[in-house]
Amino acid sequence: MIDALKLWLHGFPRVGVTKDWAVRAESHGFAGVLLADSETLVADPYVELAIASTATRNLELGVAVTNPITRHPAVTAAAIASVHAECGGRGVLGIGRGDSALRQLHLQPASVSVLQQAIVDLRRFLGGDETYRGGARSTVAPLSWLPPGLSHVPVDVAATGPKVIATGAVYADRLTFNLGADVDRLKWAIAHARHARSDAGLDPSAMSLGAYVDVACAPVAAATAMVRGSASIFANLLAEGMRAGVPVSDQDASVLRAVGGAYDANQHGQSGAVQAQLLSDDFLTRFALCGTPAMILDRVLELRELGLDRLVIVPASRDIDDATTEASVAAFARGVLSRL
Repeated sequence: MIDALKLWLHGFPRVGVTKDWAVRAESHGFAGVLLADSETLVADPYVELAIASTATRNLELGVAVTNPITRHPAVTAAAIASVHAECGGRGVLGIGRGDSALRQLHLQPASVSVLQQAIVDLRRFLGGDETYRGGARSTVAPLSWLPPGLSHVPVDVAATGPKVIATGAVYADRLTFNLGADVDRLKWAIAHARHARSDAGLDPSAMSLGAYVDVACAPVAAATAMVRGSASIFANLLAEGMRAGVPVSDQDASVLRAVGGAYDANQHGQSGAVQAQLLSDDFLTRFALCGTPAMILDRVLELRELGLDRLVIVPASRDIDDATTEASVAAFARGVLSRL
């Protein structure tokens, strides 16, 4: 038996599909599910989470990730708090600077300062503690309608660059890295987060840390094809993070520069997108978890040793058919998740 490492499943909110998908995730043994928030590409995640809550019992239910631009923090707080209350305290709120939800509207991601204030305000709206971390203070009041005794909704920051990692480490409840599955890069991120907490007078070890990882459980060639489009999303984020100081190898840097320069938001997450085609199989087998259950389990064990509390499994690109994706998820559940 491996020490506790919670595995979550990421997906896209889809009308008429999400509820059954969540039920399968719970039956597979995932600790929680997270739904993307990108209004022009997928359905509303809060609606779909509420529906999924009616068919699940213990599965944690969250958004990954929203942003402070398309939704005001007060509106976001009310939405996730409603889900949280309806499902008996299983809600989680993932937030970041923003990606496809903004780029599809020709808007730019939020600045780090805007994100920071949004995190502080969200924690206050959701009934969080009054601790003014790093000197930041919220002037907003908690939602007046929150049921008494309802637990606090954890605010989880999706982070790639050093400034967002530090912001999430100091001001949020949880921090989940968008850096791929590279052990050395995640070691750097964990150290950076803990250093930021220490500088802010917070316990560097007292924060829940996780990582988003693309995963395909299938023969290697088929697996890399499954994650190519999805991995291009995270590779583009890492390209931005690299320019902000995230350490990457020379080998990866050349790939990331090419992806960042060619990225077409109109083909976001698509396997055939020009940016996806720039990702070699060699890059994908390092950046993602691709292959047989035994191969993936070995790499999950490496990630567990870093001190991560959870991995968020991103199972396939947006244009991969449901049957192929579900077969991969089921194989992962049997051969990897069952060992956790």
